[in-house]
Amino acid sequence: MLAEMLKRLAEEARPGIATEDLEKLARELVLSYKVKPSFLGYGGYPAVLCASVNDEIVHAVPSDRKLKEGDLLKLDFGIIHKGFHTDSALTVLIPGGKESDNALKEKLINVTRESLRIGISKAKAGNALGDIGSAIQKYVELNGFNVVRDLVGHGIGRELHEEPQVLNYGQAGSGLELKTGMVLAIEPMVVTGKWQIKDGKDGFVFLTKDGGLSAHFEHTVVITHGGPKVLTE
Repeated sequence: MLAEMLKRLAEEARPGIATEDLEKLARELVLSYKVKPSFLGYGGYPAVLCASVNDEIVHAVPSDRKLKEGDLLKLDFGIIHKGFHTDSALTVLIPGGKESDNALKEKLINVTRESLRIGISKAKAGNALGDIGSAIQKYVELNGFNVVRDLVGHGIGRELHEEPQVLNYGQAGSGLELKTGMVLAIEPMVVTGKWQIKDGKDGFVFLTKDGGLSAHFEHTVVITHGGPKVLTE
């Protein structure tokens, strides 16, 4: 259900639409699917959707800001169904803009999406938590980008954020041993510049410290006997 909702939101993202319009659609989708939003009220967060643009990494509150050609829009959304949370995110390049600028943005999107796939492939029973982060970091850095360090993935279940923290960097073989039945929200946040971040003025959004662009992809993944299963595809 969450995958279908995010797909609908991504399809509506175009030049001239305000991020608060996407918030309105997200609220309508929550009602139509008869689920509850995970983010609304969490730590005082005032919306059901996070809609972060360009150097905003995550947790930007939807507003009257209109999307422009060539904007990098991160949509992060979570729902509760039958007492359990799922959490997922994707990045959309708003159509238009300069081709020379878009090449870097498209590469950033593709590398971030692929780093998530690589990270998920390491989410196997018997592996260590560090195997996920190490694989993500190596791929991202090999492609000339950096992984944000101060924002991480997480366990997820009856609560939105549970243990363990799922780093997008680190040493292979380090950390907690992964076991069947664990459910993780794996979410690389990748930037074109340095990995350091700063707090936004509203107390919710996080931005790149140097103004570099960022992309974000996330899936909720369960570790099964047959390997990782993505629940939000």
